[in-house]
Amino acid sequence: MDKATKLYNRRKTRVRNALSRANRGHPRLSVFRSSKNIYAQIIDDVEGRTIASASTMDKDLRGQINYGGNKDAAAAVGKAIAERATKAGIEKVVFDRGAYLFHGRVKALADAARENGLTF
Repeated sequence: MDKATKLYNRRKTRVRNALSRANRGHPRLSVFRSSKNIYAQIIDDVEGRTIASASTMDKDLRGQINYGGNKDAAAAVGKAIAERATKAGIEKVVFDRGAYLFHGRVKALADAARENGLTF
């Protein structure tokens, strides 16, 4: 493993450990971003299952966005994950940003999810 990967994994573990202490039984909204797409899923860590997911690769979102690697696409994914979570009966989650800084696409996804009904 190269140095960059080790540092990435250390940041991700540090954030995940802090969330596990603070989650109080709420599901986790996990975000992964690549250079071309962004993915979000709500995970129940107690049962170990995914409750809802959305990404720029979804067929219904692909028609709405031109490119999956920008803030507009992230906001569309945030709106979709909030709607799907509300359908599944989830209103409160903890936000797992992974090893990413809370700005740019990650922040756009979080803001859109908050505007559409999720609380974190």
